[in-house]
Amino acid sequence: MFTFNRLNTVIGWLMFATALVTYVLTVERTASFWDCGEFIAASFKLQVPHPPGAPFFLLLGRIFSMFSLGDLTRVAYWVNMASVLASAFTILFLFWTITLLARKLIGKSVSEYTTTDSILVIGTGNVGALVYTFSDTFWFSAVEAEVYGMSSFFTAIVVWAAFKWERMEDEAAANRWLVFMAYLTGLSIGVHLLNLVVIPVLALIYYYKKYLVPTFRGGVMALAIGLVILGCINASIAGLPALAFAVERLFVNSFGLPFNSGVIFFILILVAAIGYGIVWSIRRQRVIWNTALLAVAFLLIGYTSYLQVLVRAGFNPPLNENNPADVLSFRAYQSREQYGSRSLLYGPVFTARPIDQKRGAPMWKKENGKYVIYDYQPEYIYAPGDEILFPRLYSSQLNHPQLYRQMLGLAEGQKPTMGDNLRFLFTYQLNHMWWRYLMWNFAGRESDEDDAGYLLPWSSDQLAPDLLKANKAHDNFYMLPFLLGLFGSIYQYKRRRQDWLVVSLLFLITGIGLQVFLNSPPSEPRERDYIYVGSFYFFAIWLGLGVAALAEGVRTALKSVRLRNELVLGVCLLVPVMMCVKSWDNHNRDHRFHSVDFAKNMLSSCAPNAILFTEGDNDTFPLWYVQEVESFRRDVRVCNLSLLGTEWYIQQMKRKTYESDAVPMSLAFDQFNKGKNDIIPFYEISGVKNGIDLKQYINLVKDNNPAIQLPLTSGEMTNVLPSSILYLPIDKKAVDQARFVSAELRPLLKDTLQWTLGKKDLYKPDLIMLDVIATNNWQRPIYFSSTLTTDHYQGLKNYMQLEGYTYRLMPVAVPGATDGYVDSKRMYTNMMHKTVWRELDNPDVYYDQTYKGPPVVSARMAFFRLTDQLLREGQTDKAREVLDFSLKVMPDKSLPYDQISSNYVRFLFALNEPAKALSIADTMATRADQNLTYTKSGQGRFSSPNADLYILQTIVEACKEANQPLAAARYEAIFQKHLATYG
Repeated sequence: MFTFNRLNTVIGWLMFATALVTYVLTVERTASFWDCGEFIAASFKLQVPHPPGAPFFLLLGRIFSMFSLGDLTRVAYWVNMASVLASAFTILFLFWTITLLARKLIGKSVSEYTTTDSILVIGTGNVGALVYTFSDTFWFSAVEAEVYGMSSFFTAIVVWAAFKWERMEDEAAANRWLVFMAYLTGLSIGVHLLNLVVIPVLALIYYYKKYLVPTFRGGVMALAIGLVILGCINASIAGLPALAFAVERLFVNSFGLPFNSGVIFFILILVAAIGYGIVWSIRRQRVIWNTALLAVAFLLIGYTSYLQVLVRAGFNPPLNENNPADVLSFRAYQSREQYGSRSLLYGPVFTARPIDQKRGAPMWKKENGKYVIYDYQPEYIYAPGDEILFPRLYSSQLNHPQLYRQMLGLAEGQKPTMGDNLRFLFTYQLNHMWWRYLMWNFAGRESDEDDAGYLLPWSSDQLAPDLLKANKAHDNFYMLPFLLGLFGSIYQYKRRRQDWLVVSLLFLITGIGLQVFLNSPPSEPRERDYIYVGSFYFFAIWLGLGVAALAEGVRTALKSVRLRNELVLGVCLLVPVMMCVKSWDNHNRDHRFHSVDFAKNMLSSCAPNAILFTEGDNDTFPLWYVQEVESFRRDVRVCNLSLLGTEWYIQQMKRKTYESDAVPMSLAFDQFNKGKNDIIPFYEISGVKNGIDLKQYINLVKDNNPAIQLPLTSGEMTNVLPSSILYLPIDKKAVDQARFVSAELRPLLKDTLQWTLGKKDLYKPDLIMLDVIATNNWQRPIYFSSTLTTDHYQGLKNYMQLEGYTYRLMPVAVPGATDGYVDSKRMYTNMMHKTVWRELDNPDVYYDQTYKGPPVVSARMAFFRLTDQLLREGQTDKAREVLDFSLKVMPDKSLPYDQISSNYVRFLFALNEPAKALSIADTMATRADQNLTYTKSGQGRFSSPNADLYILQTIVEACKEANQPLAAARYEAIFQKHLATYG
């Protein structure tokens, strides 16, 4: 017969196996979007990803990548498996943590357990672990090569170890567990810093064990000490490199020693000091000091995974973000200087504008064997009243000011008040950006559309659009998991108030605490629920304890203890079963490949040895993956505009990588070093307002010429952009030698390329891009991703040629082609013969908004532009072939028609296929009608009303042009019905 401990162990491993099988069956087979492509590429070759890095994650990823056995297309799958395994272990330790806490609620020694007691305790662990296994956010992270699955593992094992330590009577053995937890914390820093936030609560667990009669004051002091420890660790992460650099400067600048001598001395002194302290504590029998110093030593041992970053950066791999090869750049890498900072306690609101600036921290560089200051970081000064306490409304980037005003009803120019500030905190940051995500996991999710809400038990599908009902992420859990967690929390509060306080603090710190710290802006590039996976983890603990709460609640109704426990457990187990069944289709990533195919299609749209400008993560990371891992189109140099404002990335662009030559630039390091030419303000000078030669302007910037400089308030001189019009002389001989201007376009070739940049400030990525254009002299093809925002085309769109997923910069402008001229011959070859579309036509494969957004929209837009051009040229057979191919590889059954698809109706009429045109028109008009009706009802919002109105208007116009009066009248009636409401 199994003892409880044996049963607890066996069932725990059964939960591990259940999670493992679930995640293995649903794991992504290749690199998914966002950071995964970068992490897989960095793991495969041990390169350096974005700061602050994840070296321990990469080391494990490298080990897992070896299981591909040389098959480069399987590398991504095996690196994803590292997250699968870590996530399955998370479930194991969650199970054991819940049973540890449940045993306290029983209030008996394990040796006294009856069978019914064992069923109840094991049941709490089963339900909590299984619900978390099938929860939306955790499942999402478990099946891809992101750090959050492994981060959750470290959180789980550290918290389990803390509760395990709490039950130990042998002090020597217990102290070893404290050292073990410190080592795990050190390792976790090499995965993600989110694990550190649990440290203050671990101090509270320590206090409750050491003091049998705890007090409120003592608890507060314990938390304060925990916060101090957390602060010390956080300070050490950035502080140790900073301190090492201070010693390094002393040795190099004052003692005349070579570079890195001070760093080596600092490391030796640090190791010697800790070693001496450990020996001293042993000799003096200072147990607490010995344990503390050993914990520090093992935490630093875990932290040494960051040596991998220094070593690999020293080899200058193709992916080498921030180039942290020395203490100077490593300090910036660890401090995440690339991302800037945001005020938390006191700072400006979004309407504030600097009125002055002063010198901040010095910026250093190596020069003539010493470290010298080349500039100072600016610290901006704002007018009185422009700064407030606890600023939530702080971001002036992108469209954030407009969104703040919309959310809060502020007029243009109106300053927000503290009331507005707090309203944004509660309505958006805490409600929309945390509570909504919590309810996604434990109540139900409306859909996978951006900003989708959660479902309640009484949420009705009566007026819901058909697409919403069919949305794979449309899952209603009827709040059963949430209620179970609520019952568990109340039950624990009544029975074990200290444990409840510990779990509550863990739940709040990893949820609300993180949200307050991160200070979310009014919009994000994607949903951020993965950040709060720790908060959902601790709620799952309560959810498991909810089984014991229900068993206690039906005590009076069911007298038989065994029947009561077995019945409650059986009913509660239906909750994770329901979640598994409902959530499987929107978490199963088997046979989903288009993230990689999208990258290949973009690269295939480029000519050999091209320069390709991209923007952001989803444009760039998949490209890095296919080039670094699958060795696909390494001749194309990808230039990410989001990074092109950093000196280290510009330096990398100036080097040859694989088959790609260095990107041509004329600016030297001193012109683009950190702090130099970050923003070049527009200031029109009368003498050049009619235009300035781009090459001449770049040379003036290069020479810091006073002709383009004006003084700042501080008295320092800054470069300015003196004209909104630029021109570039065209070397016709170089153009003819490149042979990319077709014979029919050759007559349009002029002596000068002239365009309007606009009266706007020039940011460093814009400056570098213009330098590349001027320096290249048509030697290499320059392309722009079709997914870029309008500003990134620098007003050159009418000088561009669409060749697939990319626009090619041309020395000619086709009259009327303001959105780029379509080279039908090149584009037909690229789109029909060089693209891949694996499984996009499979309705059983799950494609969320990330896929249905830019990747599919870009593809459909490319087919739309190509079909339109072929029809204009009278090539109807090819136009029909292209349109049929588009509908075949991206059918409505797997990827519902979108705004671009409405234009296909006109094409099908033009190709004399009215039946097919009306079929698509009817499908799209019906859906638009349903979407608009649903939004009008106030029950929710499934799509953009403007997009639906555009679809209806496009269909009506197409039917009128094709002389289809009955259809036009029918769709016009739908359009007019909603136009009055939405305008």
